[in-house]
Amino acid sequence: MNGSNRYLFDTNAIIHLLRGDSALEKLLESIDWFGVSIISQLEFLSFDGLEKEDEILFDQFLDRVQVIGLEPYFDDLISSAISIRKNHKLKLPDAIIAATALSANATLITADNDFQKVSGLMVGLLKGENLSI
Repeated sequence: MNGSNRYLFDTNAIIHLLRGDSALEKLLESIDWFGVSIISQLEFLSFDGLEKEDEILFDQFLDRVQVIGLEPYFDDLISSAISIRKNHKLKLPDAIIAATALSANATLITADNDFQKVSGLMVGLLKGENLSI
């Protein structure tokens, strides 16, 4: 499988989806699998000023996705994240998210252009209400 129907959502993509992004809602109608990195879960839940309603909505979202921790792919994920961090100068959380997408053989859905410079990483880029895969 080449990631064409497997998607990992970056933290900003989760926010877009929970705000009702129509392009992401349409994407979800036709995919086989989607997940989030545990890093995205931690980032979302640690946002300053997160409302209780946002937490409830996020919990409902988590019931529909697979949360990928560090353990399933530990050795490969760690070495990949280190390499991505060093070679592409991404922040450590972003390097872990990129490595998770690579390990899960999934296209990363994000609004962050920096992920496009990671070799071998398939990126679906959000631009406003548009999604370019």
